[in-house]
Amino acid sequence: MTMSDSDCLWHPPPLDGVALGSEELHVWRAFIDVPASCDQRLKQILSEDELRRAERFYFRKDGDYFMVVRGLLRMILGRYLNAEPRQLRFCYGRYGKPSLVEECGGDGLRFNLSHSHGLALYAVTRGRMIGVDVERIRTAVEVAQIAERFFSPRETTILRGLPADIRTEAFFNCWTRKEAYMKAKGKGLALPLDQFEVSLVPEEPAALLNTKWDPQEAKRWVLQALQPGPGYVAAAAIDGQQKRLECWQWPEY
Repeated sequence: MTMSDSDCLWHPPPLDGVALGSEELHVWRAFIDVPASCDQRLKQILSEDELRRAERFYFRKDGDYFMVVRGLLRMILGRYLNAEPRQLRFCYGRYGKPSLVEECGGDGLRFNLSHSHGLALYAVTRGRMIGVDVERIRTAVEVAQIAERFFSPRETTILRGLPADIRTEAFFNCWTRKEAYMKAKGKGLALPLDQFEVSLVPEEPAALLNTKWDPQEAKRWVLQALQPGPGYVAAAAIDGQQKRLECWQWPEY
């Protein structure tokens, strides 16, 4: 089952906590160019490890973005768990995917996050693998050459056959859907992009079409196209069926 793009309407979250059913997908959108006062407030709820990671970025702005993204993650998860954001603790998979430790709700709540050029998305589910990716559409990208290098032959052929005015959007559809799926699997680039195929043509439903290693794999996953805003493309990947999509807008700063 796939929800339509029209279901992704961003609205403010409830003020008294957020309920999350087992067959629901919640996606939060936040703009991460925040005022300095908010930046400092978010910094105060980070762990020492997160602060050290922020300091290791070569460019200060990248480190600032990291702190905002992680601070917002803590605040969002805190709403589901009725917990102080500062008290949440994370662990990391073999390829770096973060999750909550079991004592903090890691046995039930699953999440993933992505950000691009000032906009962040957070996807949250209960008890199922989840991945999300957002990219700003950039017309200067050499889509044909990149597709030839990373996508499957079929995907590349489809992309080359599309009209020029939708080819770039189709490329980013393909890229975000593949990234979301890889992130959900928790394997990062250890899962080659050309070993599985996704839909990419604009206006067609998002879908995992097939994988080379398991003919049944595609049936177990839902890909959800998202509408993060003008000039952006995004997708979420979730294992198992979803019956409801909620798109929350993080409150204004």
